[in-house]
Amino acid sequence: MSTLQDQRILVTGASRGIGKAIALHLAGAGAKVAGLATRVANLDATGAEVEAAGGEFLALEGDISDPQTAADAVAAIIQAWGGVDGLVANAGITRDNLLIRMSAEDFRSVVDTNLGGSFHFLKAVTRPMMKQRGGRVVLIGSVVGAIGNPGQANYCAAKAALHGLARSAALELGSRGITVNVVAPGFIDTDMTSALTEEQRQAMADKIALGRPGTPADVAGAVSFLLGPSGGYVTGQVLLVDGGLSLG
Repeated sequence: MSTLQDQRILVTGASRGIGKAIALHLAGAGAKVAGLATRVANLDATGAEVEAAGGEFLALEGDISDPQTAADAVAAIIQAWGGVDGLVANAGITRDNLLIRMSAEDFRSVVDTNLGGSFHFLKAVTRPMMKQRGGRVVLIGSVVGAIGNPGQANYCAAKAALHGLARSAALELGSRGITVNVVAPGFIDTDMTSALTEEQRQAMADKIALGRPGTPADVAGAVSFLLGPSGGYVTGQVLLVDGGLSLG
């Protein structure tokens, strides 16, 4: 039997990059995967790949900064599959600029989406997981939440705040068998980083102990560990998947 056989797991931001890799990895481990994106059509490729591999996929859409999106998504999963066993809060946005030039709106939108969205989905799964007396939650943070990054004060603030959110939730929910952790990726090869020049990519790689960018599959493996049987005694932790970038 696969390690996540028949586990019902919701992945936000599942249409591309890290979120898509996580969805495919979980499906490959036997999970039923519900993917959420801003538009359901954006999930066509993810859903097709999951189903081609023999998995079951439920496509959902909405704005993660709206708490109703989270409530509706969890309700749809429970209606389809009878419950929800896991959440991967991955979706997020960037609005990069130097602090002196950053607008209040750009700060607010990133915090409302990246931090607020994770909160809304965490809250939405809490009640059904408490009733089941079990569940796994993984919030996708970032190495920059630990080390900072020029031009990303809003993004870094939101990602750093996930650490406190996870630890508090882990303390509140542990007695019900629910774990809450953060996976914080470093420099990962995705379409978001493909716009960098070769010189920029090399400069970043030079700062990484392993000497290379990570892949979405590297992140997906860490998430799968925390959602699976081997991660059952890990909670309230931040797992840096950064190839040693945070070591300085």
